[in-house]
Amino acid sequence: MTRQETLRDLLGDPRVSKDPRQHWPAYTSGEISEDWPLHLWVSVQNMFTAYGTDHRRLRSLVSKAFTPRRVEAMRPWIEQLTERLLDALDAAEQPVDLRDGYAYPVPIEVICQLFGVEDEARPRLRKVVDGVFNTAITPEAAQENAVQLYGVMHELVAAKRENPGDDLTSSLIAVREDDGSRLEEAELVDTLILVISAGYETTVNLLDQAITALLTHPEQLAAVRAGTSSWGDVIEEALRWQAPVANLPLRYAVEDIEIGGGVVIRKGEAILAAYAAAGRDKSVHGDTADEFDITRADKTHLAFGHGVHYCLGSPLARMEAEIALPALFARFPEMELAVAPDELRPSQSFISNGHESLPVRLK
Repeated sequence: MTRQETLRDLLGDPRVSKDPRQHWPAYTSGEISEDWPLHLWVSVQNMFTAYGTDHRRLRSLVSKAFTPRRVEAMRPWIEQLTERLLDALDAAEQPVDLRDGYAYPVPIEVICQLFGVEDEARPRLRKVVDGVFNTAITPEAAQENAVQLYGVMHELVAAKRENPGDDLTSSLIAVREDDGSRLEEAELVDTLILVISAGYETTVNLLDQAITALLTHPEQLAAVRAGTSSWGDVIEEALRWQAPVANLPLRYAVEDIEIGGGVVIRKGEAILAAYAAAGRDKSVHGDTADEFDITRADKTHLAFGHGVHYCLGSPLARMEAEIALPALFARFPEMELAVAPDELRPSQSFISNGHESLPVRLK
């Protein structure tokens, strides 16, 4: 689904499910085998793949992680983190990779702080989450990566059971053990997979794409510095122009759904939400839909989804960008890309929408 209006309607339609066990015959019949590279994206048991009452139950538990008060309480810590990262970049040999040295560590440090992931576990966590989003790897590599991912999460759960702390992993474990009927063990582990991986990969891409957009549109960066446009304008236009998640598998029709023009999605058929395409829908944004323009009056996008599955972490992602972007451009006002824009290589993924690297000369 690439049209914005159609996609929004479907995302809010109760006749559309994310639960393959109930509503995708190809999955329940065994046609979708375990060696399918995207198997993990549909087989996990968490609010990402839940439907109806199961989804409401799981979302209510996880929503405690992203209350406005908890998110705002992270602000001073994120500001200190960005300053440390900028100091390290300032001392680094030029050029630097801003994706690896800034866009990546800001959100992963934030999410690891929230969920109590120890420093020594973070490199492995990054490796396996990168593997989840890499849709160019072989089926065998995808299966092995899933095994490694579950290993990392089970180790986190075991560590927090032994030494609980003031973190959200410990809180979810407490819910599981105080009232086992509310959170199954598989749901606990799969929920951690969802909130930790999705909690930072999308923000990495938001920062990556926003930085790239401003470095390739200097007149718009000048407008932000002059105060005629805001950092909020930059963030929302970046989300529209380059949605951090380009395509998200999968949803399923609970019954036949007519979407207009005589087109019918048949019961049990799979639906792919094409968020990047919807952001550039010319029926919404006109002939300039493919252009980055922070002065655009209508920046409507679906980058964080819509309806009951709307991203719980969107306020945190926006706040991270509101802190990280102005801090970066204030510290290095003359920075520039170290390669031609057309030399930037996209991530090896049709899901995750970023670059393999973002080489920049800091000035």
